[in-house]
This record gives sequence, structure tokens and C-alpha cells, in this order.
Amino acid sequence: MNKDGERAGLSRRATLALGLATALPARAQKAYGPGVSDTEIKIGNILPYSGPASSYGTMGKALQGYFNKVNAQGGVNGRKLRLLSLDDGYNPAKTVEQARKLVEQEEVLFIGAVLGTATNLAIQKYMNAKKVPQLFVQSGASRWNDPKAFPWTMGFQTSYQVEAAIHARHILQHAPAAKIGVLYQNDDLGKDYLKGFLEALGDKAKAMVVAQLSYEFSDPTIDSQLVQLRAAGADTFFNVSTPKFAAMAIRRSAEMGWKPTHYLASVSASLQSVIKPAGIENAQGVITATFMRDPSETAERDTPEVREFSAFMAQYYPEGNPYETLNALAYSMGQLMEKVLQQAGEQLTRENVMRQAAALDLTLPMVRAGMRVKTGPGDYAPLEQLQMLRLKGDTYERFGPILPS
Repeated sequence: MNKDGERAGLSRRATLALGLATALPARAQKAYGPGVSDTEIKIGNILPYSGPASSYGTMGKALQGYFNKVNAQGGVNGRKLRLLSLDDGYNPAKTVEQARKLVEQEEVLFIGAVLGTATNLAIQKYMNAKKVPQLFVQSGASRWNDPKAFPWTMGFQTSYQVEAAIHARHILQHAPAAKIGVLYQNDDLGKDYLKGFLEALGDKAKAMVVAQLSYEFSDPTIDSQLVQLRAAGADTFFNVSTPKFAAMAIRRSAEMGWKPTHYLASVSASLQSVIKPAGIENAQGVITATFMRDPSETAERDTPEVREFSAFMAQYYPEGNPYETLNALAYSMGQLMEKVLQQAGEQLTRENVMRQAAALDLTLPMVRAGMRVKTGPGDYAPLEQLQMLRLKGDTYERFGPILPS
């Protein structure tokens, strides 16, 4: 072959090689944000391990158990997950202190599954100013779905306003002449529920709501509020309280002989943390609406999803309660975080973590059947539906379709 022929052959081979290189995806270059190395990813979390909301602390232990499970199976893309979970006592000022420690001292990649409306609100501007993902906030406040104003904050659960509207519409449909008494926690959580409830009642709210009373999280009891609700003639009770106060309300209402139709906020729907301590006999007929499977529900106990969760608890959090929905919620949070990191691949920057969190489309085993976790760049609400439940005997029974349908 002459030199011109050789040059032509080399040129063709070079062109072919270039074409193949263009056609095949290039191996992504590694890009690391704070808290990431070839072997580890540091993730922050803040929960009340002390104080009046300490029952929620079990979530941190279940989340650590899930990370232990992931690590035992090789981690995420070969990297072990390291959880730094700090106590804020459900005190917003302490939440700020702990968030600063996690971001500025520990340099975590992101903070996830922080509990509470007021606590997350206290750190929202800080997290966004620092451009650190504040993922899967454990609160149903509507403000977590605002990607334009707060692009680094994302919620998880169906919003409180949607939930409250579901209860209001149920009352309008089944008891249009109801006299409603509302008890709510005097903070953003309670006010969000109240807003959604009153808006859904519309022009009938003024006539139907005979009393709406608040309590402070620091109050020792809610006895006086319950007495006032009964005195107002309420035959329907919309109970927007956190677990300690929800259990008080159920138990004290029974002791007073006040037996309204009782609608209970999902934040306090747990059979283990609220209904049993209040006395199952006192809670008969309670209506709630949730997005999570309750492992202690008779209809759920033998499902493959609950059996898998129970096996996880037995191996990775044996001292925890396998029937507690808070543990199932933490398990789901772990799965979501794992999914985001899997999708991020080798681009483990805070920017890409947020990008992947806004590109989810999956089902989670312990979320109610028929509900899908889905997000987009303009939609930071992973869940937007609920299943209504009514307590009968020692378990909840589902009724009606998944709402909004």
C-alpha cells in the first residue's frame, strides 16, 4: 500500500474511532461536594431526642439502621453512608445551632428528614443562603413546595392543607349540619391545618365552626380547651395536635363523657404512640387520613411490604418497635435518600443532589398502595394524596378511595 493509501486508511480508522467515542457515553468525571470522598458520604439529620417530642427520636435510630443495612450491602456506588443525627429538643433555636454545626463544622453533603414545622422554618433561609439541600422535611406545611423562593428545600408528605380539606369535605358530605370544634397547636403546623380546613368549608365555615381554640406546645394540659369545646355544643371534633396532646384529648374527652365525631390529624395517627396510650376503648371511631402503611393494622400485617420492613427492624433496629409508623417513615426516608444518591452517581455535589431530588418517580414499600412519589423542577411535593381510615377495635380500617382521586 502506498503512503497515500496508508494515510487514507488511518484517516478512516480515526474517523471511526471518533464516531464510536461520540456514540458511547463518556465515563463521568467525579465531582464531590462537602462531606463526600471515594469511600464515604456524610448526611446530617436533626430530631428531638429529648424534651416533650422525644417520642420522635426513634426515627433517627431507624434511619441509622437503614444506613447500616445499605452499608452492609456495599453502600451507594461503593461509598458508605455516615449519618450525623443531632438533638434539638424540638426547639427552633437549637435546630439553628445544630444545622450550623452540621453545615459549617461537620460539612455534611445535605441535611435530611428534620422533624417539625417551626424547627424547619427556623433553618430554611439559612439552608437556602448556604445552598445546602434541606431534603424531605418531616412536616406537611405548604411552604416546603416553593422551588422558586426556596430551591434548596423539599418536603415529603402530603400537605396539611390538603389533609384538612379532605376532612372538611367528608364532614360536608356526611354531616352538613355538624357543629365543629377545632383544637390546634398555636404554630405554623396548626395554622396550616386550620387554613386548609376553613377554606374547604367555604361560606359554611362561619355557621358550622362553633369554636376554634389553640394550645401552646409548652402547655401542661388542654383540659380547659376541651371543656370550652364541649360547652360550645360541638358534636364534631377536628383535633390538630401533636402526639402527646392528641393522646390527652382522646383520653380526657372520654373521661368528660364528651363523644363527638373525632377527626384526628395524621401527625398523631399512630396506633403505638397515640391511640394505645390514650386507651383504645376511648378512641373508637376516630377518623384520620394517612399516606403511610401502619405495620400494626390488621390489613397490612401480612403484606410483603410490611413483612420486609419487619425483617429489617429485626436485623437492624431490634430494640425498636416494628409496629411503630414513625420507624416505617424513617425507613422510607432512608430509601429516598439512597435513591437520590444512586441517581447522582459520581456527581456528588449539593447542586446535583438537589437536581436528583427534583427528578424522582417511584413507589416506596411503606407508603400506602396506590400512591407514587413524584417530583419535578417546579414541583417539590413528593406526595399529594391520602387514604382515610377509621379506628375499629384495635386497628384502623380503610374506607373510601385514595384522595384527592
